[in-house]
Amino acid sequence: MNDMQVPNATAGGTSTSLITVVASGIQAGSGTSVQQTYRVAMANLNTLYKRLSASGAKILSVTRSDQSGSSMPAPDSASQPSVAKAPAATAAPKAAPAPKSAPAPKSAPAPKKPHGKIPVNTYKPKAPFLGTVTENYTLLKEGAIGRVQHITFDLSGGDPQLEYVEGQSIGIIPEGKDAKGKPHKLRLYSIASTRHGDNYQDNTVSLCVRQLEYTNDAGEKIYGVCSTYLTDIEPGSKVKITGPVGKEMLLPEDEDANIIMLATGTGIAPMRTYIRRMFEPRERDANGWTFKGKAWLFMGAPTTANLLYDADFEHYEREFPDNFRYTKAISREQKNPKGGRMYIQDRVLEHANEIFEMIENPKTHVYMCGLRGMEPGIDEAMTTAAAAKGLDWSELRPQLKKADRWHVETY
Repeated sequence: MNDMQVPNATAGGTSTSLITVVASGIQAGSGTSVQQTYRVAMANLNTLYKRLSASGAKILSVTRSDQSGSSMPAPDSASQPSVAKAPAATAAPKAAPAPKSAPAPKSAPAPKKPHGKIPVNTYKPKAPFLGTVTENYTLLKEGAIGRVQHITFDLSGGDPQLEYVEGQSIGIIPEGKDAKGKPHKLRLYSIASTRHGDNYQDNTVSLCVRQLEYTNDAGEKIYGVCSTYLTDIEPGSKVKITGPVGKEMLLPEDEDANIIMLATGTGIAPMRTYIRRMFEPRERDANGWTFKGKAWLFMGAPTTANLLYDADFEHYEREFPDNFRYTKAISREQKNPKGGRMYIQDRVLEHANEIFEMIENPKTHVYMCGLRGMEPGIDEAMTTAAAAKGLDWSELRPQLKKADRWHVETY
């Protein structure tokens, strides 16, 4: 990504009094240090210091970019302005009820708004893009069940460039041949990085991949072909990539939209892209899109150690308590009101009134991603919640779908 250009302030800053600030920090979720250059007017310098300090970035240098070309000392941690952190809330604030005049869910849905130009099938199976693996690390903590890896591919050198947007998927063609001696068919994976990539350079794509494992009728343990290929792959390896594909899971362009996210396992991948786009400071700067609505993530996992990107989501909830809420359903560690395992549908039922207050707002969108088996449970919970309000979920859901407000991608 090119150096970020910040407009001069109309007061106190001119075209000959720009300040260049170079800062570095740890990128959320990657464990790697990134460096960014900012150019601001002198009048905006204090504001930039506060933002960088709040994000934990370290300022490396400060240089005056006016006619004198002189340098200014980089402030040390003690001299950087302190920023009061928002306190971590034990429970994020409830969504405000829809006003009396707001249309009921039974009313005619708002017409769909077409998305801008979306890249689709830039690379096809007969002529895939050859990407290079740059990193492959586990997303699980000690004691977790199974294997889940975060894998990043370098997309540099493509002609045309393989571009994508949040909510899309790419195809991976594993090496080798099947039992019939034919090349393996591609498998689709939801993208886990924003369009700018985890490194903000617009030239990478990341996936969140769980190794498929099951026992067949003969009692033999079977591992998925492509998932094993990816979870075992080494950095520097070349991989055949197709796509991108998909328009079902795209975010609305409205900055005031409300986003409800329901995810289990690696279904968290598109949700990570939305949340980073909404709340990661460098993403907000790069996108020119400032989310002002409310986002609520429901995440299901068997154990705490299996919660993917958990530290990142907790960080965003602390930093944006008025805009982001994070609710977990940990089936093997938590109990539902009936004494059984706590699944995501139990959390939906638990918060049904708040969810429906949000859905009554025509700016609210619901996204669901994960194993196909989660759908019946969610439908049952929503049916019960809707009935309590005198609504028929079997009629309401198609209306939401028609209005492009109900988005589902299960597998």
